[in-house]
Amino acid sequence: MILGKSRTYNDPIHGAITLDSNDRTEALLIQLIDTPEFQRLRRIRQLDIAYFTFHGAEGSRFTHSLGVMALTRRAFDAIATKYPYLTTHRTVVLVAALLHDLGHGPYSHASEEVFGSNHEIWTLRLLKFGKIAEVLNHFSMNLITELESIFTKQYPVPLIYQLISSQIDCDRLDYLERDSYFTGAKYGQLDLDRILLALRFDPISQNLVIGRKGIVAIEHYLTVRYFMYLQVYNHHKNIAARFLLEKIFRRAKFLIATERHAQDELLFSDRTMMAWLTQDPQMLTCEQYFASDDTVFNYHLHRWCDSSDRILADLSRRFLDRALFRATDISHLDDIQQQEQLDSWREKLNAQGMESKYYCGIRVARTKGYSIYKQGIHVQTEHGLQDIARLSPLVQAIVQPIQRAWLVHP
Repeated sequence: MILGKSRTYNDPIHGAITLDSNDRTEALLIQLIDTPEFQRLRRIRQLDIAYFTFHGAEGSRFTHSLGVMALTRRAFDAIATKYPYLTTHRTVVLVAALLHDLGHGPYSHASEEVFGSNHEIWTLRLLKFGKIAEVLNHFSMNLITELESIFTKQYPVPLIYQLISSQIDCDRLDYLERDSYFTGAKYGQLDLDRILLALRFDPISQNLVIGRKGIVAIEHYLTVRYFMYLQVYNHHKNIAARFLLEKIFRRAKFLIATERHAQDELLFSDRTMMAWLTQDPQMLTCEQYFASDDTVFNYHLHRWCDSSDRILADLSRRFLDRALFRATDISHLDDIQQQEQLDSWREKLNAQGMESKYYCGIRVARTKGYSIYKQGIHVQTEHGLQDIARLSPLVQAIVQPIQRAWLVHP
């Protein structure tokens, strides 16, 4: 590998993130960052359409990915100081941290809801595509296979994938702190230093665990996560915006399907968008997926505002102008009452000559609680490892998720 200049990224959350080109692993990270596949993440918003609700939420998957890598480096290097034999895993864990979101599609998580795509599957595919694959294979022919085992949680040392994906990982730590900063949600602020100090390695199970003195910091982290989902990620305006986005592309798919048998004006759609509208997103080629981002999709929404189709033009204009629908909380109603509310709105809209299926519906938002069934967070005690829920009444109180139903309508 040819070593070049070192690189520093001035991050609003973590300060200066410096990569040392004299370090073989960090020189590799610099090369990966400069690939077109990773640079594409600059054009995908971290918080998809949450900028409609929180005007500062303009950050990208690029900045988040750098942050996850920086936190993983801090956490891993601190642990490896006490267990030097772990240093052989440093390259793969830092590369995995950097590339963990490589497969996100346009509008980030919103596209998964709208199109049914899966960014984790696409991350695995894009590892073998383009310049990314060339750089990884040049470094080591085994590196892609090792990365795949991390992303599928099959890596022989669980600590390595747990630093990136677990109940308390560097991915969550970065996005909670970063999203709190950019949305202005003060209750989302974390004590990252204390949390990182609390992370431990259990050499017997080879798992990521927590030191007993770190319980308070982890309680705070879990509470922050709980409130960020409740007040930010599942905010009713975000739900209304995603609903509108879904209806836009549902209408576009309908028009594409019917125009093949009609003489009407064809819907504007370039090759990339045509592939998304006519295929299962999991069946796209890597070239088609790589060509898609927020910029491409937003351009189509601009063009569709002038569509001869009244519904598509109206929905696209509403999205671009932030003329969102209202989301009314109907969680207090039973299933029958909720359906009655929806039917009532459908009748109103149909009476006005509007196709109600594009203008109203019910959406359910689930705020995640702490789950002891998915690996959990284990604390080192004098009696061995114990799940934090057994030691903390506060964590016990947020085990159960909260589900809320929203009626979306004009």
